[in-house]
Amino acid sequence: MSSSRETLAASAQHAILVRGSRFLADAAPIADAGEAMRWLASRHLADATHNAWAWRCGESYRSSDDGEPGGSAGRPILAAIDGQRLDQVVVRVARWFGGTKLGVGGLVRAYGGCAAGCLHAAPRRTLRTLCRVRIEADAGALAQLRGRLPRFEATAAAQDAATIGLRVLVPEEQVQPLREWLQSVTRGRGRCIAD
Repeated sequence: MSSSRETLAASAQHAILVRGSRFLADAAPIADAGEAMRWLASRHLADATHNAWAWRCGESYRSSDDGEPGGSAGRPILAAIDGQRLDQVVVRVARWFGGTKLGVGGLVRAYGGCAAGCLHAAPRRTLRTLCRVRIEADAGALAQLRGRLPRFEATAAAQDAATIGLRVLVPEEQVQPLREWLQSVTRGRGRCIAD
């Protein structure tokens, strides 16, 4: 996935009514699969007939129909996430049966539509790809760098005791400006190496 991915900036909720059945979607940003599963456990609605869900985190994803016909609930929710090009997102759609069967096509439209409506209305933020780099320079340049880390939106990951160096996490688009700054400060003697 590209570095211009988006996720949700905050949780969101959306409800629809389809032929007597009530559907309620909840969506939230997540960092990983474990967080998605914990969020889903905390959002399970015991009085709902079904709690279908899906999540995506990078190349990892999962979905569940929670007793609905195979592929009629979880996959449409995942399709709503992917259709809006979102990442690091979890969605749960609860259904309270209203007495009228919707058929597989109706379920696909209801679950997918409810999830899509929830995600469409949710505030978003851009996800940034972080790179781990190793900086090798003299002690004076490293001290200057520590003070300049916020300028590059970077954080120190670890001090390298074996050499005079520092490991930092920096947004992908800030790696080149960091390299240029380091070259300028060290007069070409410092190195910025992908770690």
